[in-house]
Amino acid sequence: MTATSPLFTGLTDQAADGLLALMLAYRADDRPGKLDLGIGVYRDDSGTTPVMAAVKAAERILVDTQPTKVYLGVDGDTGYVQRLAAIPLGAERVRDERLIGMQTPGGTGALRLAAELVAANTAPRRVWIGTPTWPNHVPIFRAAGVAIAEHPFYDPLSQSLDLDGMIAALETASAGEALLLHGCCHNPAGIDFTPDQWERIADVAARRRLIPIVDLAYQGLGRGLEADAYGTRLLFDRCETMLLAYSCDKNFGLYRERTGALWAKAPDAASASRLHVAMRNPARAAWSMPPDHGAAVVRIILESEELTRQWRDELEHMRRRVLGLRERLAGLHPALAGLRSQTGMFAMLPVAHDTVMALRRDHGIYIADDGRLNVAGLTDAAMPRLGAALAPWLGDVRAG
Repeated sequence: MTATSPLFTGLTDQAADGLLALMLAYRADDRPGKLDLGIGVYRDDSGTTPVMAAVKAAERILVDTQPTKVYLGVDGDTGYVQRLAAIPLGAERVRDERLIGMQTPGGTGALRLAAELVAANTAPRRVWIGTPTWPNHVPIFRAAGVAIAEHPFYDPLSQSLDLDGMIAALETASAGEALLLHGCCHNPAGIDFTPDQWERIADVAARRRLIPIVDLAYQGLGRGLEADAYGTRLLFDRCETMLLAYSCDKNFGLYRERTGALWAKAPDAASASRLHVAMRNPARAAWSMPPDHGAAVVRIILESEELTRQWRDELEHMRRRVLGLRERLAGLHPALAGLRSQTGMFAMLPVAHDTVMALRRDHGIYIADDGRLNVAGLTDAAMPRLGAALAPWLGDVRAG
């Protein structure tokens, strides 16, 4: 069959994914000194993304001890799922009989599985998502047949959170609708809710009987492992049901291993058993069995007190480095001062789309179309160049 056969004659031009197009444009740029500040990966001050030492040590153990490469089964590595659950949920919630979970191909696989559950098992089949959000959120839920309802969230130009607007919108939501929330280190806005703000969100979610879907992709890179889990644990305790999509890409540095998990809290133990089957069926149809290597590495780390301590120390070093980079980025210009109060790998620059294009064209500085910049991709050496390139576009802004 050829590309001119009837199967393909109805194809129309489609818009390319923005970040994938950005990757291709960066690779095609042959200028020395170009900066990739678009793709969300952590880099050290040499500009590389190292393999964590705890991961390397676990991989050596895996090579020496793994007895087989047989399929894991649709649930994946159950030891990984159980041990990892304690990191976002705390040890006491892992023992809750209403909680079930399974391994997924990355956090994206977890989100897609969550979307399939919403599409097949809720009457409204609608999810509330704040604007802006990670560009892949809306396509994932739409592809599963879930309707999107947008609520106010963040204005990048004023660098302000509109929590009142968000709560007011959610007060109109119907019982059984889903609510997508970034567990910490919002991508792209860099926002973390305070405990009081999480209380307001949990209150409206519980009262309106919404189904929170927490996307927790950066735990440990914001305010620390425990603090970054505050909202997730509060929602678990307050809401009748919830879903937690987790990624080990960033906090274990397992980007290419596609290591994630989805946990669900059901109203009761009987419902949990039925929900587990409802999770397995779309997983079986989508990827059948999840990949093994990354999950086995995480399990080995979490089975060892020594490797767990080493991983936590490495993650804390990464977190402090990103905070330092954010502080230096905020100091480049008064218009960027608001970035100091944010956390995580990303920030939205208060610039227009024309500025983003000019940075690429004139300076070889690549950030996302909406002004999202990967703070964790910066180096100290690149700061002066970035500041000089941005200065003409930020205007005469004074701090405060």
